[in-house]
Amino acid sequence: MNKQVAVTGAGGGIGQAIVDNLAGHGLSVWGLDVAAPPAGKEGVRWLSVDVTEPASVHGAVKAIYGSTEGPVDLVCCAGIVEDDVPAEEMPIDIFDKIISVNLRGLFLCCQAFGRELLARGGGSIVNIASMSGNYVVNHPQHQCAYNSSKAAVTALTKSLAVEWGPRGVRLNAVSPGYIKTPLVAAKAHQFHHWMPGIVAGRFGEPAEVAQAVAFLLSTGANYCYGTELLMDGGFSLR
Repeated sequence: MNKQVAVTGAGGGIGQAIVDNLAGHGLSVWGLDVAAPPAGKEGVRWLSVDVTEPASVHGAVKAIYGSTEGPVDLVCCAGIVEDDVPAEEMPIDIFDKIISVNLRGLFLCCQAFGRELLARGGGSIVNIASMSGNYVVNHPQHQCAYNSSKAAVTALTKSLAVEWGPRGVRLNAVSPGYIKTPLVAAKAHQFHHWMPGIVAGRFGEPAEVAQAVAFLLSTGANYCYGTELLMDGGFSLR
């Protein structure tokens, strides 16, 4: 683990928990988010970044490396989901938006930060995928774009791990299940469909995902290349 890390989607939910955890371990953290930074986050430097725009991502990398010698590890957590739209009714602009944030944006960040890591001695990148990518198709909610984008995140992570691993940059992914975030809370009317399938009998905590991310960034995971760490409370076992 390098002593510096940038986190996209840092303004709330899992991203905010990741920022808090890494900062709490004494790392220098940059929080990257399209929204305004949350209040009271001392020791964290915030940058407004639209991950879907190459100029915005490259501007963030330039700003970060303009204030440090690097290298800077990366956690890609920015993501969105469609609002329960059946596939046959899916507007293509909504589908494109999901793919743009969840996949294109993640690739742009991996590419921009990865170039610097490759040039500066290596490091680690952790991408946030989802159990919905390769393990389950969530129901009763309709989310064909989200599911597809997260499956692609895992495939991209493995592909980059093979390309960059021999050159000193490790890539891995965490695939959470139902985590207690505002995104999940907004679908409270569907909790009774999900809870019986969770072996753990509860939703996960953002802090638990943050701890998994910290592990994959750390030297303790030095033999992990293209690993997808599933954290779903056993939901995919049912």
